[in-house]
Amino acid sequence: MATVITNLLSAIPFFGQDLVESDITIGINVFNLKTTVLPILPTVGIVSKQALKKGKKIKLDKKDYLSIPYSFIAFLVGLIDGDGYIQIIKTPKGFISIKLSIGLGLEDLSTLEYIHSVLKLGKISIYRDHKNPSCRLVINKTDLQEIIFPLLIHHGIFFLTETRRSQFDLAMFIFKNDIKLYDKLTRDVPKIFKLPNTPSGYLKLAFFKNWLVGFTNAEGSFLFKNNNDACFQLKQRIHLELFEALKLLFDTKRNIYFEKNKYIQFSLSSKTDIQKVINFFSFSGFHPLIGLKSIQYFKWLTNLQNSYRYKNLNFPQ
Repeated sequence: MATVITNLLSAIPFFGQDLVESDITIGINVFNLKTTVLPILPTVGIVSKQALKKGKKIKLDKKDYLSIPYSFIAFLVGLIDGDGYIQIIKTPKGFISIKLSIGLGLEDLSTLEYIHSVLKLGKISIYRDHKNPSCRLVINKTDLQEIIFPLLIHHGIFFLTETRRSQFDLAMFIFKNDIKLYDKLTRDVPKIFKLPNTPSGYLKLAFFKNWLVGFTNAEGSFLFKNNNDACFQLKQRIHLELFEALKLLFDTKRNIYFEKNKYIQFSLSSKTDIQKVINFFSFSGFHPLIGLKSIQYFKWLTNLQNSYRYKNLNFPQ
């Protein structure tokens, strides 16, 4: 019986030999990624021994990555959905290069430093352009195969924007089939995770609220309009069902706005809705906002407390 289980696990297309060699003493539903429970993170695809040796500098032990909080992983995916991308390009020699990149303004360097301190992966680079100084955290292909993608699969956490989902699915297809040459790629790429088909479906995703904190860290704004109305805004490329889910989450009837048939904006400003925003980001126990967005949020709260219209709302101490 043990031999049968080992052979079955080795046949799972996403995972390499790590899964076969690990000590598995409990039943595993191999066909349901959301409920997979493993003692170590299995590798996605095949990683050469040379690549593994090259990357063993400051990483945690592989099994220790399972102790990273679920809320952080969901937050990170939301942040990547907003400010990151999975780059898949053709090298000058025709091979495939894959890496994960998160780019921010240099004033938000602390956000990347925080992520790096948790993951112990990747390299932060600073670009001191006079007009647009920026910083970037880049995580290489090997770490995607060994750590990042296995963590997402293990927790059943996935990207919610179409662009990032397409990038993830293509990268997984490349890893699964061990494709080396860019010209061997195909457009017929299977989807790893299925998006909800209704706004309410998003609310049923266990990771959705922590994902939203990360997405807000990337795409959200806490501001005051010219008429002194407070406002919370989220803006991105059009993902209608996703933004309709935000209306359900905050229990509001505010309209969603479209811009140039390319962007969609969710905005809240009434006293009742602003209290809901405060409740979500300050009293719900989700992963906190970090870096520059955290500073902006707390300045916004201070301005609310000093505003005649909003001063009687319930604020965090």
